Amino acid sequence: MFPKAASVTRVFSEKISTRAATRPELDKAVTLAQELRAAGVAVTLLVHEHKQLGRGLDLAALAEQLRTTGVGLEFLTGELQGSHDPSGVVFTVLAALSGMEREYIRDRTLEGHESARARGKAIGGAAVTDEHMLSMALHLRGQDLSLRDIAARLVITSGAKKGRHPSAATVLRMLRDHDQQNTI
Repeated sequence: MFPKAASVTRVFSEKISTRAATRPELDKAVTLAQELRAAGVAVTLLVHEHKQLGRGLDLAALAEQLRTTGVGLEFLTGELQGSHDPSGVVFTVLAALSGMEREYIRDRTLEGHESARARGKAIGGAAVTDEHMLSMALHLRGQDLSLRDIAARLVITSGAKKGRHPSAATVLRMLRDHDQQNTI
């Protein structure tokens, strides 16, 4: 919910990780804000939470880029709620801490996975491929079909996804693993 005083004229939304190299909607929002500012319009980029823009140095760099072009930056929630000067100490420290938080969570997750593997637990979802599916995929690949076409012709035969088609990414992994095992 936007504050009553905020006059939001354009909303940009995307569901892409802040780790993604390209974020088209964010790029469009920043470009539009800078163009409007260059035309003399007072612009503030209003963001739900700072973590949606980026973390650590990425967030600090984006905030500084906006500041140098005269675009304001305001956060509705989170540790940085409100307007901030991106060159300020508080902003810089909190941006750095959010970057460290991401790394901490990642490290703890990887440690958990290692611990589970050491105890014999499987990580990830249940396997949906089998030898029959592999042989069919190899046959279809021999007909020069795309991964999507191959996936559309395969059917998962067991488990919770029984009767559905595997994803193109699953087919790619299955074929790549087969190729790697047979080139050694």
